Amino acid sequence: MHHLWDGVARFRRHVFPAEAERFARLAAHHRPSTLFIGCSDARVPPETITQSGPGELFVVRTAGNLVPAHTPGADGVTATVEYAVAVLGVRDIVVCGHSACGAMTALAEQHDLSATPALADWLRHADAARARAAAPKEPGRDRVAALVRANVAAQLTNLATHPSVARALAERQLALHGWVFDIPSGTVATVDLLAAVA
Repeated sequence: MHHLWDGVARFRRHVFPAEAERFARLAAHHRPSTLFIGCSDARVPPETITQSGPGELFVVRTAGNLVPAHTPGADGVTATVEYAVAVLGVRDIVVCGHSACGAMTALAEQHDLSATPALADWLRHADAARARAAAPKEPGRDRVAALVRANVAAQLTNLATHPSVARALAERQLALHGWVFDIPSGTVATVDLLAAVA
């Protein structure tokens, strides 16, 4: 924890003074253009990958970058999506998966998740991705990589079930984007939304 407080001190001394005017504006005006839905994995920092500054991204991070399909009732992901679209008016939503994802590895390799029942239940939001990735395999195909891509597509499909998203899409006020970040190369590949809903 000490290193985090050291980081806060460095931020206050070396970063904040040059950005004070920006933070003063952000204190009164919050209008990010993009909702970024990524994995909780510490190796996938949205602001670093996109080189975005304070106030540019509205971020949700969940295990496996999962977005539950809309159901009645409240949950944190649904509330955040609704706020980003209906209140903040974001114009783009990115769902970003990544290489070596622990959640997708656990599913692809059928790990025993009995010791983590909440996680096992949460990962059921990737069932459609598992079904899609279970298509006939070609030799040498990386099961985890295939599931990561299928999962991004499935989460884009889930996003479209949210009323605020569906409305904004119908009014052409919003675009959905699927990305996969490759940790060792630092590259980002796109996942086609049309493939997601086909």
